[in-house]
Amino acid sequence: MLDNDIISDTTNDNNFCNIICDSNTKHVIHLHSYIKKENKMIKVNNLSKRFGNKIALEDISFDIKEGEIFGFLGPSGAGKTTTINILTGQLSQDSGKAYILNKESNQLLPSDFLNIGIMSDTVGFYGKMTVYKNLQFFSKYHNVSLDKLDVLLKELELFEDKDKKAEKLSTGMKQRMLLIRAILHHPKILFLDEPTSGLDPALSNKVQDILLNLKNEGTTIFLTTHDMSEATKICDRISLLNSGHILEYGAPQEIIDKYSQQDKAVIRFKNGDSIMVSQAEAARYLGGSDVASVHTLENTLEDIFIKISEDSKNV
Repeated sequence: MLDNDIISDTTNDNNFCNIICDSNTKHVIHLHSYIKKENKMIKVNNLSKRFGNKIALEDISFDIKEGEIFGFLGPSGAGKTTTINILTGQLSQDSGKAYILNKESNQLLPSDFLNIGIMSDTVGFYGKMTVYKNLQFFSKYHNVSLDKLDVLLKELELFEDKDKKAEKLSTGMKQRMLLIRAILHHPKILFLDEPTSGLDPALSNKVQDILLNLKNEGTTIFLTTHDMSEATKICDRISLLNSGHILEYGAPQEIIDKYSQQDKAVIRFKNGDSIMVSQAEAARYLGGSDVASVHTLENTLEDIFIKISEDSKNV
């Protein structure tokens, strides 16, 4: 076993080189260890937007790393769709900057959209055409094989309905058609506005699995949702948005931990009574003949969102 001493360490943005000396042979060895530079696929700085006197977004900032699922959470009217429309160049901000693929979003070219997938209310379809004809058009545009299209149609349970006119589809079926259109060409960045809205739990799980697979293959996903449990399950980081303001920003579990009532448990008795005690004290109630249940307290993202939304109104 070599007895190595590090004698130099130089670092730059892309890699660092440790120069070590084998104390037995006195040979100098260069070890190049490449650090994957965090590539920010989306960066937003102090973005604001108003519609008349209504504040849609006010001074929001965040960034999204390559291969990350980023959740933008909030109720209807919070500013989620407005943000997507600005990021994809469909709407101009009043102030601030938004960058996509290392260029300002209002400078995106048609060729840039070969690397972008969008699923939102602003993305239309041809109502008089069938599901298959709609998606076949985009398959040809992106040079994607029809075999891949068939796989996605089957995966999202639309294959049997592929010959229906798009205008005759239910809300959930339209959602799935637009999702297939957005992911068909395996984009570098994917914008999804409420992708599981109108879907039953089984289909929602299928969509979530597809998104996790895309993430693992390197796709960056910007996801808006009001479903806090979905965000907890699949998002790497989230922003909690309300009335155009970001209230919290970070990994879901970190936010949950920040607001959780740690070291607390609720003891529920068979007679209907309940008490709150420390977790250490809760241990002595376990197995008690009069105890119905013992639960530790951990807030959900929904609990936290409601709390901080109410707190922000009182500031």
